[in-house]
Amino acid sequence: MVFPKNFLWGGATAANQCEGGYLEGKKGLTIQDMITGGSLHSPRLFRGTIDKTVFYPSHEAVDFYHRYREDIALFAEAGFRCYRMSISWARIFPTGEENEPNEEGLAFYDQVFDECRRYGIEPMVTLNHFDIPWNLAKKYGGFQDRRVIDLFVRYAECVMKHFRGKVRYWLTFNEINFGLLNMGAYKSLGYLEKEDAEKQEFVPKDALHKNLPAQLQAMHHQFIASAMTVHLAHEIDPANQVGCMISHITQYPLTCEPKDMLETQRKDRILNKFSGDVMVLGEYPSYMKRWFAEHGISIRQEPEDAAVLKKGCVDFYAFSYYMTNCATVRTDAAQVEGNLMGGAKNPYLQTSEWGWQIDPDGLRYTLNELWDRYHIPLMIVENGLGAEDKIAADGKVHDSYRISYLQKHIRAVGEAIADGAAVMGYTVWSALDLVSSGTGEMKKRYGLIYVDRHDDGSGDFRRIPKDSFYWYKSCIKNNGDWE
Repeated sequence: MVFPKNFLWGGATAANQCEGGYLEGKKGLTIQDMITGGSLHSPRLFRGTIDKTVFYPSHEAVDFYHRYREDIALFAEAGFRCYRMSISWARIFPTGEENEPNEEGLAFYDQVFDECRRYGIEPMVTLNHFDIPWNLAKKYGGFQDRRVIDLFVRYAECVMKHFRGKVRYWLTFNEINFGLLNMGAYKSLGYLEKEDAEKQEFVPKDALHKNLPAQLQAMHHQFIASAMTVHLAHEIDPANQVGCMISHITQYPLTCEPKDMLETQRKDRILNKFSGDVMVLGEYPSYMKRWFAEHGISIRQEPEDAAVLKKGCVDFYAFSYYMTNCATVRTDAAQVEGNLMGGAKNPYLQTSEWGWQIDPDGLRYTLNELWDRYHIPLMIVENGLGAEDKIAADGKVHDSYRISYLQKHIRAVGEAIADGAAVMGYTVWSALDLVSSGTGEMKKRYGLIYVDRHDDGSGDFRRIPKDSFYWYKSCIKNNGDWE
């Protein structure tokens, strides 16, 4: 397999899942700080106030805030050329509404980026990775309120100017298409129904949101904020490259029944293509206009919005890829429990411990489909296997199953490149163990580096490179040619 010489090999994390230090350095509360732990069968709970008798995984996470030098040194040892991470908005503007940024927050990320540069690691920064300041969710319902657009753009302008020359790859919003889902709506858009904000706790479900008109209005505001940020980034530094970030859950028809094919196309358009089309092509696609009309949805737009979207198209398409789903109109089809949204079981695929269908061939298919549609550089910024890793008697973590997973998916990336897709990089999820976004668990481990941290909050945060760490190191060293 031939990967480009400048291919961005690396790993990824998110501030709310790894940093910790949740009130240190004058950081404000984020929506993630209000979420308890959970499991595959016990959903995470969202609380309107901090209950000191309850465990909140993000408050300490895996303590990257205090251990970033050690972690980045390990990333360098693995040969990372790129580290995809996020800035916590509330570490820069604690409530989201301050007139001046928090200098301690800027100083922290200065140190992180300087450490990356020391080792020749290119930072790729997500501006908002599921952690809107809690004040903006509580006061405005997140991006339901158009005023939050300007607050986000001011934050983006601040960090892009401050870190000019240190960061040139940016992503605006993580998995922006998750705004269509209940849990994703809260995490992605800061969406809160008034009655939910007043409850002691509530449990969103991952399905299309119960209040789609309000949710899609909030997504529109986020699209505008992203487009404005892209344009601003190019003005601040012509070297800046800004991407979207989509959670691509590729859809297959369960059968060759034509209605299954149409159902597959419908799901794929709404869940995957819609957000990508707006952010890459700069306009709402015709199929969504029909869908809006059929569901009584009317998006309020300002006269300048259409021009803003066209002016702020992203430079590259970044996405997460973990699984594929089967779509069907049949009501008797066997289901899988995982896969983020569930879905019909694909009889040809195995599943992970958490019920996610493993499909490396689907990654090649997805890359080719995206390249054919958009013809802009593509990047896989999340791909990995969650598993219950154990420390063996020899003090090491032997995760051969993760190595097998990575080999198959990276091979699929190479095949897509040979097919003609312009793929610029791959950052494995995750660089080190961190808090699972979906379940809030630590035992669902994704990292190349084991972190001694557990679901009950115990552990000393010790780092242990896993076998997959050393395999990936060899993969990077040989530019994807480990065979």
